[in-house]
This record gives sequence, structure tokens and C-alpha cells, in this order.
Amino acid sequence: MATEPRGDDTPPSEDGYERTFSFDGELRNVTEARLAAEDFLCALATQAPPAAPEYWDDILLVVTELAANVIQYAPGPFGLRMRRTFDGVHVTMRDSSTTKPEPRPFHPRTGGGGIGWHLVHTLCTQVSVVVHDEGKDIHVFLPW
Repeated sequence: MATEPRGDDTPPSEDGYERTFSFDGELRNVTEARLAAEDFLCALATQAPPAAPEYWDDILLVVTELAANVIQYAPGPFGLRMRRTFDGVHVTMRDSSTTKPEPRPFHPRTGGGGIGWHLVHTLCTQVSVVVHDEGKDIHVFLPW
């Protein structure tokens, strides 16, 4: 469950709309992160609707994928920050692992993963990873 409120009293605007959420690092937090992102987008869309309908879904998919990767590869609490930029949405996922994500081969016959990090890079206009003493921040930018 999110340990911070899902919303705040800040009205959405293109120049300063931002929300931050914290999670315990449990499997159910993947869904909660997606729902938190959806709340952010709902509020944002009242003032600035997306330029294309697929942008909404792309953001939710990327947040879900990043949260699922945290649960699988960086156990522990994690944070999600979403911020409106002049031309899109900046998503930051903070976790407790200092290991940078690496693309893995995708083998459809074995049913294993390996597609998520490729998907993130395909949908986002920019992806960067910043490692720090407490873990890492994954920054992604998506169109809105």
C-alpha cells in the first residue's frame, strides 16, 4: 500500500504539476503504483489532455513494468515520482539496488521475461539510470 497519500492539493498545471508516492516493496505494490499513476494522469488530463490517446496507456505500461522490475530485482521499498514537463511526463522510479538494469534476451519458447527493459526503451523518449549510495533512480520521459 502506498505510504503517502495518492494525491495532494496542488492543482494540475503544465509548469509545476508533480506527485510522489512511496511503497513497501510488496507484490501488490505493482498494482498500487499503476493506480497511483492513473490518478496522476486523471488529474493531469483535466487541465492538459494527452496529445494522443496511446500516451496514457504507454505511461501506465511503463510505470507497471518499472514497478514489477523493482519487485523482481531490487527487493525493498521503492518510490515513484511523476512530474509534468513542457512536452510530456517525467517518471522517476527509486529503488534500493545499486545494480543498473540490463537488457536480457527474450526467449518466447521458455516463457521467461526479458522484454520489459526493451519495452521501456521503446516507449520512452529518454531513459537514464542514476546510481547513488542508497540504490538507484530510473528516469524516463514519455510524451503527453
